[in-house]
Amino acid sequence: MNFVDLTKFTLNATGERFCMLSNSDNTGDYTADLGEDGKFFVPAWSVTFLQNCSKEVYNTAKINTQTSVMVTKHSEEDAYGNEVKPAKFSWMWAPEPIQDTLKGNGRFEAAQLLDQKEASGDVSDYLWYMTSVDTRNISLKNMTLRVSTNGHGLHAYVNGKLIGSQFSRQAKGQQMVTGDDYSFGFDKAVSLKKGLNVISLLSVTVGLANYGAFYDLKPTGLINGGVLLNGKGNNSINATTYQWSYKVGLNGEAQQFHDPNSRNANWNSTKVPKNRPMTWYKTSFKTPSGEEPVVLDLLGMGKGHAWVNGKSIGRYWPTQIAETTGCDAHCNYKGSYNDGKCRTNCGNPSQRWYHVPRSFLNNNTDNTLILFEEVGGAPWNVTLQVVTVGTVCANAYEGNNLELYCQGDRRISEIQFASFGDPQGTCGSFSLGNYQATQSVAVVEKLCAGRPSCLIDVSQSTFGISSWGNVTSRLAVQAVCK
Repeated sequence: MNFVDLTKFTLNATGERFCMLSNSDNTGDYTADLGEDGKFFVPAWSVTFLQNCSKEVYNTAKINTQTSVMVTKHSEEDAYGNEVKPAKFSWMWAPEPIQDTLKGNGRFEAAQLLDQKEASGDVSDYLWYMTSVDTRNISLKNMTLRVSTNGHGLHAYVNGKLIGSQFSRQAKGQQMVTGDDYSFGFDKAVSLKKGLNVISLLSVTVGLANYGAFYDLKPTGLINGGVLLNGKGNNSINATTYQWSYKVGLNGEAQQFHDPNSRNANWNSTKVPKNRPMTWYKTSFKTPSGEEPVVLDLLGMGKGHAWVNGKSIGRYWPTQIAETTGCDAHCNYKGSYNDGKCRTNCGNPSQRWYHVPRSFLNNNTDNTLILFEEVGGAPWNVTLQVVTVGTVCANAYEGNNLELYCQGDRRISEIQFASFGDPQGTCGSFSLGNYQATQSVAVVEKLCAGRPSCLIDVSQSTFGISSWGNVTSRLAVQAVCK
């Protein structure tokens, strides 16, 4: 066949041989007849390795490892082991102190717009750009603030009021960046007063390039950009070359609001705000029992940073939504790779659950969770959960063993799918093929249900088949652990 190739290696000194059979057809399986060396079943889009060209030792499609689909659940259970939704966290809050920067007070000055990573020295994701504009000689009607930046985000304040926020080429919550160009233009109508007006721009980076040619020279922040106030006619001011005042980072960072032992934050338990930008939140929780991994579900928050007992568990951005299209519910490894193949999680945040290492947690005292919320969120939706195996799947070709097992003290409670024949699809989307043993589910249930693990001999005799002729069948199983 045009899709099947045989590659043979021979060691002349000993006569030893080694063969590889490759099937580049992405749909059809093939049985290769090597004469005296035997016949070998080669699934579509796979390679078989033959010791002495007569014994199969490995095939890339016949990997019989189990796939475990992890699920999150609430960390509390009743006396019968049923999941119990815990009480919501009791929150305190403190505003990020920004009065100094809203008044234009920085730490150093320059008569130009500086590169953010150079000015900040990678100390913080945040850099304040501040200047004053005199509007006594222009009309104040229909004025617009226009800022050109290299990204990645911008929060603009004028005379102490937030007039808008924007991130690199973001539309409807989805990132629209092409390549590594994160530049964008910010345009917002602004109300000015006669006399001096203070412009405070908080530039935000979301990670820096660490690969590619001259990656260290890629600009960030407002460098090479511009700051303009535009009105009708000739009513415009170019503030790009004004004297700019700078401040690296946030006051809450410098005063270590994230440290539970810090006394610098004035925590308030009344009127906890929702969707308020530049806000710190604080709560406490008990360590979940058991040994299962612990995660925080931060859905409902906007963008920020999280700490547990003073240790960072990472930056979060659950409002950043992946593209809604392009995912394939019937993903298959067969065929050449492309960047759109086997996409998952379409229309969802790139990350929602954040791992809290158990080594971070206290065994005998409460734990402290502190969040810095940059754009506004709802902390009441934050929950503590544990991660466990929910569904397990396994595949095995005829002539092999298929093993299923559950974690800890869990047992196989349900067989959701079982087919010995030519089942289609992958874990979570299995379907019947053109033929199957009618007793597939019954046989697997008898061997596995109620057990912590089971081992199945994948053969025609196991499933009561006398002979299917010259075909190599496959067993696919999907089960639930509880």
